[in-house]
Amino acid sequence: EVRLVESGGGWVQPGGSLRLSCAASGFDFSSDAMSWLRQAPGKDLIWVSTIAAGGDESYYSDSVKGRFTISRDNAKNALYLQLNRLKTEDTGTYYCAKGWGNIATPERGQGTKVTVSS
Repeated sequence: EVRLVESGGGWVQPGGSLRLSCAASGFDFSSDAMSWLRQAPGKDLIWVSTIAAGGDESYYSDSVKGRFTISRDNAKNALYLQLNRLKTEDTGTYYCAKGWGNIATPERGQGTKVTVSS
């Protein structure tokens, strides 16, 4: 059974930083691409970033490119998202998901909430 558990969310002022983590279990983590998705209050779930299985390729939505960095540690079955220069519009619940960023996937965690406000 795929299990994904996010952590690291919280409240931060605009311009601040956070690091999100995702602990994965129940599948061969090192063989799968992994993604982060986000759902802002009252809005649809959107794709944020994806990293290839080996960690050698990463992709970002235009809204976060240059500010967020996705990474992974296959030895620890862990996925990360470094959020820098945060904006109020980055507020939402961030989900770790198995695969290439299909927002319809059921294989995602329960999410960690990020609030960016002054």
